[in-house]
Amino acid sequence: MNTFDSKNLPQEEVRFAELMTRLADEMDAGAEVSLPEVCAKYPQYESRLRELWGTLIVTRAAGSFSTSMLEFDNELSQSLPLPCDFGDYVIESEIGRGGMGVVFKATRKADQHPVAIKMILNGEYASATQRERFFAEGKVVENLQHPNIVPILEIGEFKETPFICMEYIEGTTLTELIESERLKEEEICQLSIKLCDAVQFAHQQGILHRDIKPSNILVRKSGDPLLLDFGLAKQLSVSLSEDLTRSGAILGTPAYMSPEQASGTRDRVSEATDVYALGSVLYFMATGQAPFSGQTIVDVLFQVLEQEPISPRSLNPEISRGMEHVILRCMEKARDQRYATAQSLADDLTAVLEHQPVGQLGLKQQLSRVMRDTHHASLLDNWGIIWIWNSVIMLFAGVTMHMNYSVGYDDQRDYLVTWAAKLVLWAVVFWLLRRRMGPVTFVERQLAHVWAACFAFMVVISVMESAMDLKPLTLAPLWAVACGMAFFINAGMLSGAFYIHAIALLLCSALMLAVPNYAALMFGLTTSGCFLLSGVKYYRRSNLSTGG
Repeated sequence: MNTFDSKNLPQEEVRFAELMTRLADEMDAGAEVSLPEVCAKYPQYESRLRELWGTLIVTRAAGSFSTSMLEFDNELSQSLPLPCDFGDYVIESEIGRGGMGVVFKATRKADQHPVAIKMILNGEYASATQRERFFAEGKVVENLQHPNIVPILEIGEFKETPFICMEYIEGTTLTELIESERLKEEEICQLSIKLCDAVQFAHQQGILHRDIKPSNILVRKSGDPLLLDFGLAKQLSVSLSEDLTRSGAILGTPAYMSPEQASGTRDRVSEATDVYALGSVLYFMATGQAPFSGQTIVDVLFQVLEQEPISPRSLNPEISRGMEHVILRCMEKARDQRYATAQSLADDLTAVLEHQPVGQLGLKQQLSRVMRDTHHASLLDNWGIIWIWNSVIMLFAGVTMHMNYSVGYDDQRDYLVTWAAKLVLWAVVFWLLRRRMGPVTFVERQLAHVWAACFAFMVVISVMESAMDLKPLTLAPLWAVACGMAFFINAGMLSGAFYIHAIALLLCSALMLAVPNYAALMFGLTTSGCFLLSGVKYYRRSNLSTGG
């Protein structure tokens, strides 16, 4: 059993030492000890556990761990027994870590060649899935022989601890480089073109990186960049069911991830995802800061999904408009608005480097940008059947009022009753159908309020006609204006496709004004058509997504 001397140690440090001793004993007994579970159970020690865990794994694998060696007055890991033997290598010091692994500088015993050893944080106690994902990273990079991708020398295990041996590169991460100096635009272009070449090569081999960020880019002393850490890499040929990441999981680093990653829609991840990340890295190099920042991860994810980044030139006026255009095009929310490939991004960076004009988005792309769905559009899957029923109600209301008008009914109460009945029917349909589909989201409540206000306004119009002693349907064109404005709001909240509905209803209002005898019928047909088209579209999409 491991022991330690608690003499002259503060009580809190003694408790932490006891915890480490207990964990080491559990490991000796063959128990699976998970770092996330331990951190969740002892949140007060989380930062210190994470700092020590990697070194604990490697020293245990080397057979030299003992909590009696721990001293708690300074950095915990500084007094652990490093260097230590690790199979064919001598582990010297920790040089980095991520969410899944820890990297050590080491020396290969055979020829004293410096190498970098990456190990899984849970070491021999890692789950089968963790081990499979770890080895998958090594196999991915082993097949990517490119001057700007860190080379793999060996993939193996020592005392059941998986490891990947990589070439040790003298250099600094891009994060550290940018924090120490501001790169000129020419240097940014030269460095980024090489990164694009590495990413394009990976894509041609069917590999997505999915976690390109400044800390995963190492810059040699010569200035050449190296792409690191393919821990989240995915083969394009692998189906979702075979992928090792969970459906709906948010993968990557929030400030540099694409909207499709931030929303957890893994099926939409593609080469454009890495292009977005390259643009985020470009933004960092040009401005010295990440594209998005916030108090919490949720704040950052919300910005990635909803907001555009601050103009790079407003943060660094020295960069050219061409460079700004390249950065912002990479970071378009819609994938089809970004560069199609990393190579096309490199081509425009070459144009910026040579002071050549950079191509602008064409009319088709500009229209596509306006008409794109927001990430809230998925909630409309719950509204498909509701809007189909609403199209029936609107058609019934329009036809009924047209028939009343045609036979000369001039009692405003008939029209008022029709609109009031329509409002009640809409509320009942919404309540009965939507409540079966689970909780109503915040955005759906906003959407319901928009339409409830629109229909209530139509009732108010009939009241106003009666109060002003006007002939029925005199103000009917305002119905179409109200519905058009509601669809206009929908376009901003959900999908630009609703701009078409808004325009159709505004044109309808003009026709209603020009041909008042058919105003109610035209309104009923137009609104019914708008709701029916959208309803069928989202109802079918809902069935496809659920396999119905």
